Amino acid sequence: MRDWFSTAYAGLATGLVLVSVGCHHKVSDRPVGQTVTIAAPLGLPAVPIPAGNPPTAAAIALGKKLFCDRKLSVDGSVACSSCHEPAKYYSGDEPVSTGVGGMKGVRNAPTLLNAAYLPFQFWDGRAASLEQQVEGPIVNPVEMNQSLADTVRKLKEETAYGPMFREAFGSDEVSIGRVEKALASYERTLLSGNSAFDRYMYGGDKAALSPAQVRGLAVFLAPNRGNCAACHTVGAQSALFTDGKFHNTGEGVDSAGEVTDVGRYHQTQVTTDTGAFLTPTLRNAAKTAPYMHDGHLKTLKEVVDFYAGGGNSNPYLDKEMKSIHLSGQDRADLVDFLESLTGDLSNDVGPPQ
Repeated sequence: MRDWFSTAYAGLATGLVLVSVGCHHKVSDRPVGQTVTIAAPLGLPAVPIPAGNPPTAAAIALGKKLFCDRKLSVDGSVACSSCHEPAKYYSGDEPVSTGVGGMKGVRNAPTLLNAAYLPFQFWDGRAASLEQQVEGPIVNPVEMNQSLADTVRKLKEETAYGPMFREAFGSDEVSIGRVEKALASYERTLLSGNSAFDRYMYGGDKAALSPAQVRGLAVFLAPNRGNCAACHTVGAQSALFTDGKFHNTGEGVDSAGEVTDVGRYHQTQVTTDTGAFLTPTLRNAAKTAPYMHDGHLKTLKEVVDFYAGGGNSNPYLDKEMKSIHLSGQDRADLVDFLESLTGDLSNDVGPPQ
């Protein structure tokens, strides 16, 4: 805890007088207690942890409860887990998510698995961390539609939370900062690796992939064939299958060649960012349909066909987008390979017991 004071001195004829003009008490939102290690599975690098939010068992447990709590929405109908469903690999099966009152958003709910590695959150990158991401859905009028003040009030009224906040942060005080830290700590445990691809690529098991998947991997990696790894990166020791950058692929362009969602441009106001969206991970892609920022493509075959055609032409199309010749066999092999990216889930999935 830290006390903040502001004072002013007035020099009077009779002497120097100390005048207090303010005092503010700030609640610490740094977790307390023993830090735990979030172990990365085969195929993933070490999990990045911000200095101000070390993971603890108590903070993670609190975050898990908050993640599944519908009190974060104005009418008690929507939780984080409503759109990022554990049973659906922390994604959803609708093109766009349904918020309070049955309202529809405009973008697909991406998986939260391995989101800990992303340098930006949301399709347009408007949050730079998992902590910053928390507030967005709560206050969004078509998602949870609840003020931060009401969120704090409702959590304070729930008697079960006091002891959990005390164990995680040293006192039972509820604050948005603490909610952000707890939810982010939990979300950093949502990891998925040790897929058939990982066992083949990093585990030395050359029987882990089928012949079709091995062929599909070759297409995926070759710049003059699939060119997929230009954005969905694969490293020598690990693979995130995303470069963490923003690209205009032409998806979401209408029949007149107009961009229907300006994407990253919302945040940067840079013209070349028009229609650009964050590269999604391809891990567990076979389990997280539909695809693209608007959920427009329903199957992996449709995704492969879209990219093989070079996307949709528009003035801001990314330079990595190019029309490539892929045979029917190449395309089938690519789909088979993408299915090999389905990995194990971390042990902490599902609602709190």
